[in-house]
Amino acid sequence: MLKRVLLFFLFDFLITMMVVAKAAIPWGFWGHRHINYYAVFCLPEAMLPLFKTNVDYLTRHAVDADQRRYLLAEEAARHYIDLDHYENELGEVCLPQNWKTACDSFSMDTLKAHGIVPFQVYWSYLHLQKMFEAHDVNGVLKAAADLGHYVGDAHVPLHTTSNYNGQKTGQKGIHAFWESRIPELSGEQYLNFVPAVNYIDDPQSFIWEAVLESHRLLDTVFLMEMVVRERLGEEELYTIAKKGQSLQRVINPVYARAYEDAMHGMVERRYRSAIHALSSLWYTAWVNAGQPTLPFEKVNIVADTLLLTQDSTLVLPGHAE
Repeated sequence: MLKRVLLFFLFDFLITMMVVAKAAIPWGFWGHRHINYYAVFCLPEAMLPLFKTNVDYLTRHAVDADQRRYLLAEEAARHYIDLDHYENELGEVCLPQNWKTACDSFSMDTLKAHGIVPFQVYWSYLHLQKMFEAHDVNGVLKAAADLGHYVGDAHVPLHTTSNYNGQKTGQKGIHAFWESRIPELSGEQYLNFVPAVNYIDDPQSFIWEAVLESHRLLDTVFLMEMVVRERLGEEELYTIAKKGQSLQRVINPVYARAYEDAMHGMVERRYRSAIHALSSLWYTAWVNAGQPTLPFEKVNIVADTLLLTQDSTLVLPGHAE
């Protein structure tokens, strides 16, 4: 009982800390929660009894995976992959998509040191399918929420490079700029409803293609920021804005919108692609589990189920957002 109480207060503390650090987490609260929320409304009618009834749970818990980064040492590596580490002299990514083959080629320690997000998305998808097969309603919703988070991260180009915050190119801060500041300013104008779900014949290849597409966009991410910054001049890059009860130096909306325009709406495209990918993976897991009947059931999952029962002794490096 005492352990449960302590875990409850720890969970509450982490929620508070994540709100304070909102701008520093992948996609921010806004992106992850909106991706999970709108993915629900792409699902076929047979899945809506459970998913629509619990859309509030799926939305709130879209950031559980980020909160686990404070609790589990191995969690950080699940959110990114340094694909540039595996590129040959022609810029081609030479990393097997199968985990065992990749481990045989590079070692498990190397893979974990450079991030494993495409593998994690696939594992999370398989776990969701197992929860459908077991008719475990709570397990389905927890797995679906987590899958949404990793799918969201996989659609962010800066989660696919060791230069994740522009620290190697004199663009420090570009990570939060791309995935937090731009959606903060423009997100309410994004088109949230995307085409209906597709059944995915090969989920593993589908997931890897999403990550590789993110990686292919990196040249535009870095180049367009440089072009816009040079065009505007240093005096136009930042402004002072009220955040809560204090005044803070923030990226100028003029700078943010010019960067977004220069990328031709890339942030919105990746956001919408993440919604469609997530809903399609949810649907595919359900179909491959035999299309079990889903109940109209409102779940009540306690806070300590946020914790995983995996070994957390291995300390893994992670992208410092």
